[in-house]
Amino acid sequence: MDQSRPPHGNQPHHPHHPHHPPQIHSTEAAVAVLCALAERRGLPVTVEHAIGVDQSSRRTAAGAFAVTDEDGSLPHEALLEIPATDGPDGTPFTPHVTVQIFEEGDAHITLDQVTFHDLPREATPAFLEAVFDRRAHLHRTWYPPFCRLVVTLNDGLAYKEIVPMAYGGVSRWMSHLPS
Repeated sequence: MDQSRPPHGNQPHHPHHPHHPPQIHSTEAAVAVLCALAERRGLPVTVEHAIGVDQSSRRTAAGAFAVTDEDGSLPHEALLEIPATDGPDGTPFTPHVTVQIFEEGDAHITLDQVTFHDLPREATPAFLEAVFDRRAHLHRTWYPPFCRLVVTLNDGLAYKEIVPMAYGGVSRWMSHLPS
C-alpha cells in the first residue's frame, strides 16, 4: 500500500512539494491569527471557547467533574464564525465561514455547509486567505452528476470537498464561483 497517499476526502492534493506553513502551537494562537486576518479584511468574527475536558467535543468519556486530561493538561477548542458578506454590487463576496479548532492540532472549516475536515491548524490562515482572495472554484461533472468545491492555496496546494446536493446544494456564494 502506498503510504504517501492521503487516506480520504479532504486531504491536500499536492504531490511535488509538501506545504510548510508557519507553526501555530496552540488553539489560542490560531484564534489570534484568524481574528487578525478577519479584522484586516473588515469582516466581523465571533469566537466561542471550550476549555476543559468537560467542554471538549472530543473527550466525551471524561470522568465526572473532570476538567483536565489524565496528563494534567487543559484541552482548549474554539469555534470561530464569520458571516457571509456581499460585494458593493450585491453579489456574494464571502461565504458563511465556521472554523472549529481542536486541541490535537487540526481544524474543520465549513464554507456554506460544505465542511473541509481535518485540515492542519497551521493551514487555516492560508485556507481562509484563499477563500477571501477568490481562489476557490467548483469542479462539476454532468454525468454522473457531481460537484466538488476546490480551494487552492498560494503554493498550489488544493483542498477539495464534495458539495452535498441533498441539503440545498450549491449556495448563493458558490453559484458565483468559476467552474
